[in-house]
Amino acid sequence: MTAERIKTIFFNTILLIIALITVVPFIWMLVSSFAPNSEIVKIGGSFFPTPSTFANYTSIQERFGFMRMFLNSLFVSLTVTALTIYSSALVGFVFAKFKFRGRNLLFGMVLSSMMLPWAVTIIPKYEMMVNFGWLDTYKSLIVPSIVSGFGIFMFRQSISQISDEMLEAARVDGASDFFIFHRIILPMSRNTISSLAIFQFLWSWEDFLWPFLMINDEKKQLISVGLRLFNGQYGTDYGGLFAATSISIIPVIVVYLVFQKQFIAGIASGSGK
Repeated sequence: MTAERIKTIFFNTILLIIALITVVPFIWMLVSSFAPNSEIVKIGGSFFPTPSTFANYTSIQERFGFMRMFLNSLFVSLTVTALTIYSSALVGFVFAKFKFRGRNLLFGMVLSSMMLPWAVTIIPKYEMMVNFGWLDTYKSLIVPSIVSGFGIFMFRQSISQISDEMLEAARVDGASDFFIFHRIILPMSRNTISSLAIFQFLWSWEDFLWPFLMINDEKKQLISVGLRLFNGQYGTDYGGLFAATSISIIPVIVVYLVFQKQFIAGIASGSGK
């Protein structure tokens, strides 16, 4: 056996171990979502508890408006992701291809916003939402999130790689900047769009603190906050919690599967450059 073959086996084994460490808790959660609470908390219980039951899945809608919260989260996350991608691409296009006074200073301010801890902005943003009268509305969840310093940085770096000569040729043919952005820049930024879509959807979907502060109406609440309802005063309904969590991760998996090809291509392209 050659040294190269031994090295390949070694690294594949390490990757397999890491994958198992990562995946096994999710598998256990999924399996336990079909088990009664008595089996889940049982010391020395089986990895595959018996008997299996679908009661946890049928009870989550009865316990609270799970489907409503699920759809609320889906609406907010998809809206935030779409608007963030568009605004980031537009601003990134301006920073990458337009020369104007103060451009570097403004871009430096965008980069500096990435260095601020998110918790620092909670109180100012909360005061703004109160003054705007946006408490208990989806505007308070969507509007503060549609401008992303990270997204602007990603698109600025990506669009900078697009040839200026191509854009000038389009302008010579009579294309406006608006046309160039939508018909040339966006189609050529598919990898960046896919990467930001995955990140932004994940961040928005799993956000807990901001929806918890902004939304008081249970009918408008998001699933990330709704999951805490399984924690009662005298105990936790682990079966229901695992069932609701298993369903709630489906959109994240779907988004990744949809965009994974371009996401991986973008990472490979960036590493090559």
